[in-house]
Amino acid sequence: MKKAALLIFLVLLIDQCVKIWIKTHMTYGQEYHVAGNWFIIHFTENEGMAFGLKFAGKYGKLILSVFRIIAIGAIGWYLYSLTKTKASKWLIISFALIMAGAIGNLIDSAFYGLIFNESSYFQSASFMPAEGGYAGFLYGKVVDMLYFPILHGHYPSWFPFWGGDEFLFFSPVFNIADSSITIGVTLMFIYQFWFRKD
Repeated sequence: MKKAALLIFLVLLIDQCVKIWIKTHMTYGQEYHVAGNWFIIHFTENEGMAFGLKFAGKYGKLILSVFRIIAIGAIGWYLYSLTKTKASKWLIISFALIMAGAIGNLIDSAFYGLIFNESSYFQSASFMPAEGGYAGFLYGKVVDMLYFPILHGHYPSWFPFWGGDEFLFFSPVFNIADSSITIGVTLMFIYQFWFRKD
């Protein structure tokens, strides 16, 4: 359990340090080209799920935040039971990564609205501003910054529905917490279908 807890802590530390730096040093929409036009640090925020997806409705944000809290509790309980039964280290790593990512985005939702003012296109946000935060508890926005527009072009004219339309792969902007969840789920499926013996 100690190794799983350490992994969760390290992912959260990196995730939150990067997000706080982005939030306090970059204006909304600002970007840095790290590797040409296919790896860009692009500051944006979203009110919903991973990769900029949203949960619609007036209470969608609250429902999503409560769901995250319940999911984190369930994952934490299951991760604890896995360590007690001496399950595969890869399965434990998978669930630790998923839990770390879920906690990372929950921190944004729960607290960023309280401890930062609103980011804008003209000014970066301030930490603990005198006028207070931009939103209430569980209503903060999730900070995203990793953008990989690797492939850009047009669908062939014969392609159904989208023939001739422009396409971009990969268009969502995401964060380290999202990446942690994705890697964890991928490792879990690899373990389940290729390495599980029983």
